[in-house]
Amino acid sequence: MIGDLILVVGPSGVGKDTLLAGARDAMADDPAFVFARRDITRDPDPDGENHRSISQAEFDRIKAEGGYLLDWTAHGLSYGLPAALQARREAGVHVIANGSRATLDFARARLAPVRVVAINAPPALLRARLAARGRETTTEIEARVARAAEHIVSGADVAQVSNDGPVAAGVAALVAALRRA
Repeated sequence: MIGDLILVVGPSGVGKDTLLAGARDAMADDPAFVFARRDITRDPDPDGENHRSISQAEFDRIKAEGGYLLDWTAHGLSYGLPAALQARREAGVHVIANGSRATLDFARARLAPVRVVAINAPPALLRARLAARGRETTTEIEARVARAAEHIVSGADVAQVSNDGPVAAGVAALVAALRRA
């Protein structure tokens, strides 16, 4: 039996990295799940996602060689999930990855079985979180908040998780969504 590809998606500032880190810790002893480490063409961030930072040239080379199971670009950066994750799925392990809403149709069509966990939070909270991380201007923050409202994720394969309360509650809700059969 092939393991699910579980894509955790949501707008910037919703707290995906925080919730995923908490879920990774909570599920560390469960061999049925593995958390993917993405390649991203941005510098490492000690307070952010644990990713492999690579150059655009290296990303392009890996992509051309078929080295990504799933890849995309967003906000001037390239993201990729290593193709080696497919072997874990073929061994029956469920692969959990910080994904992109823009890749869901492709993933559903080509990488089944796929499940989606959509993380959401109210617009005012998104604004505050984006401002606190200090990466974007006010105009860029407003554009991200508007985009979040336009891109609602739905479908029979989608579990919704609200991240509008204490971190522990968000982590518990994410873990429950990841473990659902």
